[in-house]
Amino acid sequence: MALEGKIKLQESMSNLNYIDIFAGAGGLSEGFMKNGFKAIAHIEMNQDACFTLKTRLCYYYLMEHGRINDYYRYLRGEISRDTLYSLVPELLLDTVINEKLCEENLHLVFGKIERLMRLQGIDHIDLLVGGPPCQAYSLIGRARKTKDNKMIGDPRNFLYKLYYQVLIRYKPLMFVFENVPGVLTANNGIYFADMQKKFKIAGYNIDYKILNASDFGVLQNRRRVILIGWQSHLNYKYPKFDTVSNDFTVNEIFSDLPPLQAGEQKDQYETEPTRYLQWSDIRNKNDILTWHVARPNIARDREIYKMVIHTWNTEKRRLKYTDLPPDLCTHRNRTAFLDRFKVVAGDLPFSHTLVAHISKDGHYFIHPDYGQARSISVREAARIQSFPDNFFFEGSRTSAFVQIGNAVPPLMASGIAQALKREMMKE
Repeated sequence: MALEGKIKLQESMSNLNYIDIFAGAGGLSEGFMKNGFKAIAHIEMNQDACFTLKTRLCYYYLMEHGRINDYYRYLRGEISRDTLYSLVPELLLDTVINEKLCEENLHLVFGKIERLMRLQGIDHIDLLVGGPPCQAYSLIGRARKTKDNKMIGDPRNFLYKLYYQVLIRYKPLMFVFENVPGVLTANNGIYFADMQKKFKIAGYNIDYKILNASDFGVLQNRRRVILIGWQSHLNYKYPKFDTVSNDFTVNEIFSDLPPLQAGEQKDQYETEPTRYLQWSDIRNKNDILTWHVARPNIARDREIYKMVIHTWNTEKRRLKYTDLPPDLCTHRNRTAFLDRFKVVAGDLPFSHTLVAHISKDGHYFIHPDYGQARSISVREAARIQSFPDNFFFEGSRTSAFVQIGNAVPPLMASGIAQALKREMMKE
């Protein structure tokens, strides 16, 4: 490693910095901020997600400056969001750039990033992280589009080229590219092969693995491709991640929350936090319950929910759509997606994968309690993703579900951040 590179690396060790592109609500960023990394910029096109990022930055700033009660005043509804934002430096909020990352906007986005670097006295970037929207690579999405082959022409297939352009612009020491396993096989693997080629041309050694969020303590079966690159002159390698084994079950996510009926909302915890919530740092003693709100469900759907819950709880069997009584089967499609109604089994060590489709309906994420017979609340979905209870989502209920479903679980992100920091500190 060149002397100049060593000096820069040593100077940055006390506060490694990063840029987060396609940032979403900040699940990936949460893991890095929690481990001491400093965000130079977040790039995100969705306005609600940008407000969520700004609110989270307020949390960290106020906590670090001994003023966390101001943040909790906001969660209790005692002050407005504008007032909350007025309590932190404007430059901090400016690090959230609400722009679409596309060819037409690259010059604009680069200009804003470089302004932030100048104002923060930053002359280099340690890390680039991000995962382009994954719908175009999703196996489920491809299955739905196979008939007319729409996915081949989907511009989201090529967002990795924008990632590449950010990479060659800022030349970070390392980068993390996250996506669904389907990215490996989309278009017969052509996209992924081109992706690897471009990253190598940019001057990086790369490696990737399919990792499961459950190995990081997330109570969810969520497999993701984590591709990591490092500048080719550095003596780095793909980091070794600490895996977690535990005896928790999904019920530990739900049991301290007050029961809800469809359409209800409550803001007081029912009991003390469970072992898992304490271990994972999802719920702390000063937390305020927010977003424990369930969507309304029509009577027919709730009747189906009860059947699905009862079948699982008594027989440990998933009910297929074709198993329902004829008067409850309103969909014409009786051959595909027969598991469209699915309970989040409370007695298993992890849930099935949470996806953004939960924003459209909750049929695939039914609460396991027969007496409630509803889809899970926003807060329950956030906990399945391992978001802490003090993480507040801005926007509507639908928007919150989208932000949660698209996110990298913060516990998984934290494990990745820890491993990368160890690798970077070897030099």
